[in-house]
Amino acid sequence: MSIIMIMDRGGVVKSWPGFSRGGTSVGVDSVELFPALEHCVESAAGEEFWRLVNRYLEDRGGDSKLQERIELLKAFLESADFGRLRSRSEVYLVKGKKVSFAICWKEGQPYCQMAVVEGA
Repeated sequence: MSIIMIMDRGGVVKSWPGFSRGGTSVGVDSVELFPALEHCVESAAGEEFWRLVNRYLEDRGGDSKLQERIELLKAFLESADFGRLRSRSEVYLVKGKKVSFAICWKEGQPYCQMAVVEGA
């Protein structure tokens, strides 16, 4: 699997070799989302948010890393320009490419990088 490009929040395109599932290239405390044509990045973020909230409640709130990921997704859901993210990702999704979004904190704000994966 190789990355053909990434696009950060500012629309800057750059190479991102060595990308791996789990978002290790953007930081340990990141969340990775995989949208599809029938399941946009906003839906993927919302589902992951509620999945983590349910897991946190089942664990009785003892996992601080899980709480950090929930807070990251909440901030992302409240601040992201989902129309722009959808339009950028759909260009590749309609061509059958796999797209992922890595969400992490940068300067106190949720930061999003889109990766288009070739051969996935």
